[in-house]
Amino acid sequence: MSPTPNPDYDARVRENFVDAGDHLISVPAQHKKRLAVLRWLVEDFQPGTRYEEADVNRIISRRHPDFATLRRYLVDEELMQRQRGIYWRTGTVPYVGHDPADWPSAGGPQTEEP
Repeated sequence: MSPTPNPDYDARVRENFVDAGDHLISVPAQHKKRLAVLRWLVEDFQPGTRYEEADVNRIISRRHPDFATLRRYLVDEELMQRQRGIYWRTGTVPYVGHDPADWPSAGGPQTEEP
């Protein structure tokens, strides 16, 4: 499990790894710094929305061209979850142990109904 976020630390890390155009310059090698960058990156994903892998790749590539590595880090660090090629922000979509037969429906990202 990731350590408790420190907003001041995360902001200092972003100053060194994110340019003025909000593009990630490089992926930090140090775990703690990489987590700070990943916490920033996951904010590009709406809570409660399910994304197909192509959509995740497109969103991440707005920030950095190595979307595959960053996507894997987001899942590995449990900031996003993945099941059968569908991704969502951790803790924003209830897990009931199985999906309905018609889920996901065709047509792109799906938002949970309240």
